[in-house]
Amino acid sequence: MKIHLIRHGVTEANAQKKYCGSTDLPLSSDGIRQLEILKARNTYPEASLLFTSGLKRAEETLRLIYGDVPAVPIRDLREYAFGEFEMKTYEEMKTDPRYIAWITDQEGIVACPGGESKKQAESRILRGFHTHLIAAKEDCAAIVHGGTIVTILSHLFPNERDFYAWQPQPGLGYTLCRGSDGLFTYKTIEGEVNP
Repeated sequence: MKIHLIRHGVTEANAQKKYCGSTDLPLSSDGIRQLEILKARNTYPEASLLFTSGLKRAEETLRLIYGDVPAVPIRDLREYAFGEFEMKTYEEMKTDPRYIAWITDQEGIVACPGGESKKQAESRILRGFHTHLIAAKEDCAAIVHGGTIVTILSHLFPNERDFYAWQPQPGLGYTLCRGSDGLFTYKTIEGEVNP
């Protein structure tokens, strides 16, 4: 069985380097164009069952890649909830003691004000992954978020890479292959978005 984890396309918040987790933004025109290029180059794997996080940017990405097909929205696969840090940049917050406490927290227990801690987000995302994606009986694709993918890959392959090194480019991701022993291997879903 294969599980394809695909990051949604670019939004204006991505382009502006803003923390965007719970804010329900659409894709930008650049994001749409890049996904159309990737699709035209046969980047995306086939899947019998489709999931999204339910957020607009994931739903729009699904439609551009797979067409107008049914998909199951899984709230647990949403991006990190940044609370008061939503839609702000590092530059805007770099002197805020609450932000400094959050980004320097090595244990993952400091929550964004009004949002989640890294441990809380990890627990939620892995619950969604195990309950829906691992439980699927056929090849599936989940159109989700960078933080969601990073969390799943770093959980399955601990100590292989730095946490953020798992972050795929928008519109790309990973294919997880589960062997008969129940263990996963992975390969990247690669593509070039430059025309």
